[in-house]
Amino acid sequence: MTEHASTDPAAISYAQLLETNQLIQACGESTYWLCLTRTVQGSKLYPVSAYILLSYLNAFYRYPSLIRKVEASMPAEQIADRARQMGVKAQNSSIGWALPCFYLLGREYLINLGFLRPQDAIEDVITVMDFWKRFQLSWHRNDGHLTNADYNQRAQILPHSAVQRFAGEMHKIEPGGDLCVAAQRFLATVSQYGFLISAESRISLTNSGPYRLDEDRQMLMRDFMDLGETSLPWLDDIADAMPFNNLTVAMEVTGCNFHLVDDWGSFESTPEFTPDRLTGIGLYTSDTLSEGHLPVGMDTPETLAAMLDDLSDRAKEATDKLWLRMADWSRDQLIDAGALCYYAICKEIAHIAGVFDPADWLEIDPRAERFRPLLSDEYADSALGELVGSLTLPSQQIAPHGMMKWSDRPTRVMTPLPLSVLDGASYLPRVAPPMPGTSHLPAKNDRYRTTQGVLSLEQYNEAARSFVPSSCRPEENFRCETTRTYPGSVA
Repeated sequence: MTEHASTDPAAISYAQLLETNQLIQACGESTYWLCLTRTVQGSKLYPVSAYILLSYLNAFYRYPSLIRKVEASMPAEQIADRARQMGVKAQNSSIGWALPCFYLLGREYLINLGFLRPQDAIEDVITVMDFWKRFQLSWHRNDGHLTNADYNQRAQILPHSAVQRFAGEMHKIEPGGDLCVAAQRFLATVSQYGFLISAESRISLTNSGPYRLDEDRQMLMRDFMDLGETSLPWLDDIADAMPFNNLTVAMEVTGCNFHLVDDWGSFESTPEFTPDRLTGIGLYTSDTLSEGHLPVGMDTPETLAAMLDDLSDRAKEATDKLWLRMADWSRDQLIDAGALCYYAICKEIAHIAGVFDPADWLEIDPRAERFRPLLSDEYADSALGELVGSLTLPSQQIAPHGMMKWSDRPTRVMTPLPLSVLDGASYLPRVAPPMPGTSHLPAKNDRYRTTQGVLSLEQYNEAARSFVPSSCRPEENFRCETTRTYPGSVA
């Protein structure tokens, strides 16, 4: 820990603690539901549980300082306003669930190991949860919720004008036609590529929506992220032929209802979304430096089919090369790649704010690193299972009359902040800032694929700090749906 113990109740208000504890409780309930209802995928290559636990620890020790660094450049609300115009890792699950929950799960693990008291790092906890709350309210401003769970598992992020645009620009898919074949191949190939990119996890892909087009058609938005040489060092010299770092697919689906799009970006539909129900498609790219979503190969159905085929070929080639690279890695390298991929899931906030630094996002803090010898497969599987599944850790037990949401058991996922700090109980306000970290992987090359070409990190950060998309300038950004509906009375 750091900084000296404090007993000053004036530094923290009762209202702050009440709100923060409510957010912690909501994150805990969401985590339990997601882990209970989503499918679990194992890996024959990656020690998944070990790298997940290491990522949680890294998040606990580093997120608060990095959030303060980001907000010194740009507040959470503005970052979310920009992110809403892009298909990047600043949505679900990266911010919607992972940013607060990776941090809080790292905290919970440390409480149970005896390294932390519930009141320690109290200012850090408030910082993380307040940033997340403000980001989410801005991100969800068009549907008026904090999370997808609050909206009955929906994410209607886009304004009406954007929905109209994507629906109007789609090319129709004819069963068995060239565009149909190319679209199905692209979706499968790039999904597999993204799975490998993200250490055999699903965090390089997310879905949002649905949006009702008519009685029988809905639109689902799918984002593929971190496809090129931008932020992940293991893609250097592997993804050099990928011309786009992020790709957004607008999909018109006929004859099924997406009744669930959750805070992990997963979906369920009735009936099942099968390939024959995909009846329209559009393709776009975007990033911190783009004016929203830029069409990719959208001139005609033929040019779109050709682009999808070309991108599938490139993704297949990159996948093959990446498999060969990863197959040669040591266990420590595999753990680092997984842990850094997870931990850096919300790194896009630093790109948007123009303060990205590989030393912040692509290294393991020594305070997290010290736990590596503990993280055997057997121990990590058991510890992670207790932390997010069985909820059998000492801190997760509550009074016997308690009935947890979704289980009715006297348990909880995450420990709230103790109110006794308002009555003079001592606490440690913050952990120390990030310490120089390490990685068993090669350092990131100074090469970042963007919509403005390949840039150095200095160029990329400077461009991000100086660029304001036209949609985020006050005269346009604050023309919300209410303003557009009642222009004469509120404009």
